[in-house]
Amino acid sequence: MDSEHPMDEAAPPAPSTRKRMIVMILSVVLFLGLLAGFNIFKGIMAGRAAAAGGEPPQTVTLSTVREEAWQPSLRAVGTVRARQGADLAFEVSGVVMRIDVTPGSEVRLGAPLVSLNDKAETGQLVQLQAAAALAKASLRRALDQFEAKILSAADFETAEADFKAKDAAVQSQKAVVAKKHLVAPFPGRVGIVGTSLGVYLNPGTSVVTLQQLDQVYVNFFLPQRDAGQVRLGQKVEATLDAFPDKTFTGKVTTVNPKVEANTRNVQVEATFPNPGRQLIPGMFANLTLDVGSRAMNLTLPQTAITFNPYGAVVFLAKGEGAAGYKAQQVFVTTGATRGDQVAILKGLKPGDLVVTSGGLKLRNGTPLAVDNQVQPSNDPHPRPQER
Repeated sequence: MDSEHPMDEAAPPAPSTRKRMIVMILSVVLFLGLLAGFNIFKGIMAGRAAAAGGEPPQTVTLSTVREEAWQPSLRAVGTVRARQGADLAFEVSGVVMRIDVTPGSEVRLGAPLVSLNDKAETGQLVQLQAAAALAKASLRRALDQFEAKILSAADFETAEADFKAKDAAVQSQKAVVAKKHLVAPFPGRVGIVGTSLGVYLNPGTSVVTLQQLDQVYVNFFLPQRDAGQVRLGQKVEATLDAFPDKTFTGKVTTVNPKVEANTRNVQVEATFPNPGRQLIPGMFANLTLDVGSRAMNLTLPQTAITFNPYGAVVFLAKGEGAAGYKAQQVFVTTGATRGDQVAILKGLKPGDLVVTSGGLKLRNGTPLAVDNQVQPSNDPHPRPQER
């Protein structure tokens, strides 16, 4: 006979387990209640701060937008070049026998500078001159005999050809002797003499530099988009680091008739008078080329402009009296720059009060605390200051 086994019934949870579950549920409920209460309290405090104007004011400087006369200009960096300049060298070799020039002095055209030993060449020249003198005397006698009908035409022509050949040899030897003497090919200032007595020089070795500095050229490049604005005779101003407080004035004298294929720039040459010999070849100069006519533009310090992905932004100071100023963001269109200044083409009008510094933390409605004791630089022609 099969025995029957009754089914097992589930045992109720123990009292200790029920207590733990109740404690856990109460803990979760308490945590959620605390979290909700904290968020409600935070919202209430934020609302009270906003109602009471609790956002702290930001300290800024303010400036009034105004119109200024603006001369359109192009800027470039150029290199000073002498009107005439050369590093002089001998065409022949030899030993330095004489230095006739003082370094740094002004010399005239054809002034002797440095000479090599030319005794052998001079001796040969004297020999050739003697032969040429004898041939000239023979030619004179032959001419007398030819005119007296006692010398044939062939003999006279032989004497004449002999004289011409010997005279040509003399001229050739004079040229050889001249190559032993370095003379100034143009008037100018002599530089450092790079040799001394007794030194053997090979052909092509640079001996001394000569630069004509009464007038200099400054060569510079402009993008091809600006080439149409350049005209001969236009005024050019140059500033150099060597003379930070001085501006040199010249004019455009040459515009290259081609554009560089690699850079798409056009080369321009300006001429500058240099009576004080202050402009030296090889210097670089910051150039400003005036183009077009003067115009009136709205002007601000460049520090007033904040650039972001959406465009250029300035902050206006709006309101006054008991409530004070608050920031208002405005998008603007900027134009050319001039020193510390920038031209504003759209977005502002004369008389607007603009934040010029301290605007990085501003947003619409931010209260402003104005402190204009230290204003940002707003110089159209700033100069570097040596400290």
